[in-house]
Amino acid sequence: MRVLLQRVRRGRVTVDGEVVADIGPGVVLLVGVTHGDTPAEAEWLARKVAGLRIFPDEAGRFNRSLLDVGGNALVVSQFTLYADARKGRRPSFTQAAPPEEAEPLVDHFAHALAELGVPVQTGRFGAYMVVTIENDGPVTILLERHAPS
Repeated sequence: MRVLLQRVRRGRVTVDGEVVADIGPGVVLLVGVTHGDTPAEAEWLARKVAGLRIFPDEAGRFNRSLLDVGGNALVVSQFTLYADARKGRRPSFTQAAPPEEAEPLVDHFAHALAELGVPVQTGRFGAYMVVTIENDGPVTILLERHAPS
């Protein structure tokens, strides 16, 4: 499972002209699921996101977490995080889990994050989404957790 975290001033998801999610300061989390991922990976990543110290303190150092600053999270499914573009000009997405496997894990991740105390909004799984991200910093971090072999 992969999460591309971006610290934001604002994040928004629009589907067919309708705003389905809109957050203020916090993080936008693009979430990709691969074959064999389990709820354990989703829970580990939720704890990592909630506790990751990526927000500045008074001295400007990264010493505060999403929980410390009361930030929001916008969770957006992103199967393209598992794109393989090593050959040719068209990426392969065979490493991405099929929707029936990925959707429950993305939902589980969002719920696990909310249970930790983070206000969470989500995009719409499987929809064509327009995602607006107003980066803060910018701070972008790739987090990964693989199922044990």
